[in-house]
Amino acid sequence: MRISDADREQVAQVLHAAMSEGRITINELEERLTVVYAAKTVGDLKPVTADLPRQSRSAIEPATSRALGLPDDRIGGHPGSGASIAVMSGASRKGSWVVPPQHNSFAFWGGTDIDLRHARFAEKNTTITAVAIMGGIDIIVPDDINVDVTGIGFMGAFELEDRAGTPAAPPTAPTVKITGLAFWGAVVVKRKPRKKEVPEIEI
Repeated sequence: MRISDADREQVAQVLHAAMSEGRITINELEERLTVVYAAKTVGDLKPVTADLPRQSRSAIEPATSRALGLPDDRIGGHPGSGASIAVMSGASRKGSWVVPPQHNSFAFWGGTDIDLRHARFAEKNTTITAVAIMGGIDIIVPDDINVDVTGIGFMGAFELEDRAGTPAAPPTAPTVKITGLAFWGAVVVKRKPRKKEVPEIEI
Protein backbone atom coordinates (compact mmCIF):
# COMPACT_ATOMS: atom_id res chain seq x y z
CA MET A 1 0.00 0.00 0.00
CA ARG A 2 1.42 3.40 -1.01
CA ILE A 3 1.73 6.00 1.75
CA SER A 4 1.21 9.76 1.85
CA ASP A 5 3.28 12.64 3.24
CA ALA A 6 0.85 12.77 6.17
CA ASP A 7 1.62 9.11 6.98
CA ARG A 8 5.36 9.83 6.96
CA GLU A 9 4.90 12.86 9.22
CA GLN A 10 2.88 10.87 11.78
CA VAL A 11 5.63 8.27 12.07
CA ALA A 12 8.28 11.01 12.29
CA GLN A 13 6.42 12.54 15.25
CA VAL A 14 6.42 9.16 17.01
CA LEU A 15 10.19 8.91 16.51
CA HIS A 16 10.79 12.42 17.87
CA ALA A 17 8.72 11.54 20.95
CA ALA A 18 10.69 8.30 21.41
CA MET A 19 13.96 10.24 21.30
CA SER A 20 12.72 12.76 23.88
CA GLU A 21 11.78 9.83 26.16
CA GLY A 22 15.26 8.36 25.83
CA ARG A 23 14.12 5.28 23.92
CA ILE A 24 16.33 6.00 20.90
CA THR A 25 19.44 8.13 20.47
CA ILE A 26 19.80 11.19 18.26
CA ASN A 27 21.81 9.12 15.78
CA GLU A 28 19.09 6.48 15.67
CA LEU A 29 16.52 9.21 15.17
CA GLU A 30 18.40 10.57 12.17
CA GLU A 31 18.84 7.10 10.67
CA ARG A 32 15.14 6.26 11.10
CA LEU A 33 13.95 9.60 9.77
CA THR A 34 16.02 9.00 6.63
CA VAL A 35 14.12 5.74 6.14
CA VAL A 36 10.76 7.40 6.89
CA TYR A 37 11.09 10.22 4.39
CA ALA A 38 12.36 7.84 1.71
CA ALA A 39 9.55 5.31 2.33
CA LYS A 40 7.09 4.65 -0.46
CA THR A 41 4.96 1.85 1.01
CA VAL A 42 3.56 0.72 4.37
CA GLY A 43 6.08 -2.10 4.36
CA ASP A 44 8.94 0.42 4.30
CA LEU A 45 7.64 2.06 7.50
CA LYS A 46 6.93 -1.04 9.61
CA PRO A 47 10.53 -1.73 10.79
CA VAL A 48 11.00 1.88 11.92
CA THR A 49 8.63 1.61 14.92
CA ALA A 50 8.64 -2.17 15.43
CA ASP A 51 10.75 -2.00 18.62
CA LEU A 52 8.83 0.89 20.22
CA PRO A 53 6.11 0.26 22.84
CA ARG A 54 2.47 0.55 21.81
CA GLN A 55 1.99 3.66 23.93
CA SER A 56 4.70 5.48 21.98
CA ARG A 57 2.97 4.59 18.72
CA SER A 58 -0.44 5.82 19.86
CA ALA A 59 0.12 9.19 18.15
CA ILE A 60 -0.28 7.49 14.79
CA GLU A 61 -3.80 7.88 13.39
CA PRO A 62 -5.89 4.68 13.70
CA ALA A 63 -6.11 4.09 9.93
CA THR A 64 -2.34 4.42 9.49
CA SER A 65 -1.71 2.37 12.62
CA ARG A 66 -3.80 -0.49 11.28
CA ALA A 67 -2.13 -0.27 7.87
CA LEU A 68 1.26 -0.62 9.58
CA GLY A 69 0.05 -3.85 11.15
CA LEU A 70 -0.04 -2.51 14.72
CA PRO A 71 -2.60 -3.91 17.20
CA ASP A 72 -6.11 -2.70 16.34
CA ASP A 73 -7.42 -0.12 18.82
CA ARG A 74 -11.05 -1.21 18.30
CA ILE A 75 -10.60 -4.55 20.06
CA GLY A 76 -11.44 -4.71 23.76
CA GLY A 77 -14.12 -3.51 26.14
CA HIS A 78 -17.07 -4.83 28.10
CA PRO A 79 -19.39 -6.76 25.74
CA GLY A 80 -22.74 -5.17 24.92
CA SER A 81 -26.05 -6.83 24.14
CA GLY A 82 -25.86 -10.44 22.99
CA ALA A 83 -29.15 -10.35 21.07
CA SER A 84 -31.34 -8.17 18.86
CA ILE A 85 -34.89 -9.51 18.49
CA ALA A 86 -37.74 -8.13 16.42
CA VAL A 87 -41.11 -9.97 16.49
CA MET A 88 -43.72 -7.97 14.55
CA SER A 89 -41.60 -4.93 15.46
CA GLY A 90 -38.15 -3.47 14.94
CA ALA A 91 -34.79 -3.61 16.73
CA SER A 92 -31.63 -1.58 16.24
CA ARG A 93 -27.99 -1.81 17.32
CA LYS A 94 -25.84 1.06 16.14
CA GLY A 95 -23.58 3.88 17.25
CA SER A 96 -20.85 3.32 19.82
CA TRP A 97 -21.30 -0.15 21.30
CA VAL A 98 -19.11 -3.16 22.07
CA VAL A 99 -20.02 -6.22 20.02
CA PRO A 100 -19.76 -9.46 22.03
CA PRO A 101 -17.95 -12.50 20.58
CA GLN A 102 -21.39 -14.00 19.79
CA HIS A 103 -24.41 -11.88 18.86
CA ASN A 104 -27.76 -13.41 17.84
CA SER A 105 -30.22 -11.48 15.71
CA PHE A 106 -33.78 -12.73 15.05
CA ALA A 107 -36.52 -11.12 12.98
CA PHE A 108 -40.05 -12.54 12.58
CA TRP A 109 -42.53 -10.34 10.75
CA GLY A 110 -40.23 -7.50 11.68
CA GLY A 111 -36.86 -5.94 10.97
CA THR A 112 -33.47 -5.61 12.66
CA ASP A 113 -30.76 -3.08 11.83
CA ILE A 114 -27.17 -3.65 12.98
CA ASP A 115 -24.53 -1.02 12.18
CA LEU A 116 -20.89 -1.80 13.03
CA ARG A 117 -19.27 1.33 11.60
CA HIS A 118 -18.67 2.87 15.03
CA ALA A 119 -18.61 -0.31 17.07
CA ARG A 120 -15.83 -1.79 19.15
CA PHE A 121 -15.30 -5.54 19.44
CA ALA A 122 -14.82 -7.44 22.68
CA GLU A 123 -12.58 -9.90 20.84
CA LYS A 124 -10.81 -9.99 17.48
CA ASN A 125 -13.17 -12.67 16.11
CA THR A 126 -16.94 -12.13 16.28
CA THR A 127 -19.82 -14.26 15.07
CA ILE A 128 -23.25 -12.83 14.30
CA THR A 129 -25.98 -15.45 13.84
CA ALA A 130 -28.84 -13.86 11.89
CA VAL A 131 -32.20 -15.61 11.43
CA ALA A 132 -34.94 -13.87 9.45
CA ILE A 133 -38.32 -15.56 9.06
CA MET A 134 -40.74 -13.51 6.96
CA GLY A 135 -38.69 -10.54 8.11
CA GLY A 136 -35.49 -8.68 7.33
CA ILE A 137 -32.11 -8.12 8.92
CA ASP A 138 -29.73 -5.44 7.59
CA ILE A 139 -26.13 -5.50 8.80
CA ILE A 140 -23.70 -2.72 7.87
CA VAL A 141 -19.99 -3.44 8.21
CA PRO A 142 -17.22 -0.87 7.60
CA ASP A 143 -14.65 -1.54 4.91
CA ASP A 144 -11.77 -1.63 7.42
CA ILE A 145 -12.81 -4.87 9.12
CA ASN A 146 -12.87 -8.39 7.66
CA VAL A 147 -16.26 -9.98 7.02
CA ASP A 148 -17.17 -13.57 6.15
CA VAL A 149 -20.78 -14.26 5.10
CA THR A 150 -21.84 -17.93 5.17
CA GLY A 151 -25.61 -17.90 5.80
CA ILE A 152 -28.29 -19.76 3.84
CA GLY A 153 -31.28 -18.30 2.02
CA PHE A 154 -34.28 -20.66 1.67
CA MET A 155 -37.00 -19.01 -0.39
CA GLY A 156 -35.25 -15.87 0.71
CA ALA A 157 -31.92 -14.05 0.38
CA PHE A 158 -28.74 -14.16 2.48
CA GLU A 159 -26.23 -11.98 0.69
CA LEU A 160 -23.30 -9.58 0.84
CA GLU A 161 -23.43 -6.26 -0.99
CA ASP A 162 -20.01 -4.62 -1.34
CA ARG A 163 -20.68 -0.89 -1.65
CA ALA A 164 -17.15 0.13 -0.68
CA GLY A 165 -15.12 -1.32 -3.53
CA THR A 166 -11.95 -1.17 -1.44
CA PRO A 167 -9.34 -3.90 -0.75
CA ALA A 168 -9.74 -6.30 2.16
CA ALA A 169 -8.74 -5.09 5.62
CA PRO A 170 -5.38 -6.17 7.10
CA PRO A 171 -5.20 -9.40 9.15
CA THR A 172 -4.88 -7.40 12.38
CA ALA A 173 -8.36 -5.89 11.91
CA PRO A 174 -11.45 -7.36 13.64
CA THR A 175 -13.07 -10.26 11.79
CA VAL A 176 -16.84 -10.73 11.76
CA LYS A 177 -18.41 -13.99 10.59
CA ILE A 178 -22.10 -13.66 9.71
CA THR A 179 -24.08 -16.87 9.45
CA GLY A 180 -27.68 -18.00 9.85
CA LEU A 181 -30.85 -18.46 7.80
CA ALA A 182 -33.27 -16.38 5.78
CA PHE A 183 -36.64 -18.11 5.26
CA TRP A 184 -39.21 -16.11 3.28
CA GLY A 185 -37.14 -13.13 4.32
CA ALA A 186 -33.74 -11.51 3.81
CA VAL A 187 -30.46 -11.02 5.58
CA VAL A 188 -28.43 -8.39 3.74
CA VAL A 189 -24.86 -7.54 4.75
CA LYS A 190 -23.72 -4.20 3.33
CA ARG A 191 -20.01 -3.35 3.25
CA LYS A 192 -19.63 0.44 3.27
CA PRO A 193 -16.93 3.05 3.92
CA ARG A 194 -16.67 4.07 7.56
CA LYS A 195 -18.60 7.21 8.50
CA LYS A 196 -16.42 10.21 9.32
CA GLU A 197 -18.90 11.83 11.66
CA VAL A 198 -19.34 10.37 15.15
CA PRO A 199 -22.98 9.51 15.86
CA GLU A 200 -24.71 9.81 19.18
CA ILE A 201 -24.49 6.78 21.42
CA GLU A 202 -27.66 4.70 21.26
CA ILE A 203 -28.80 3.06 24.50
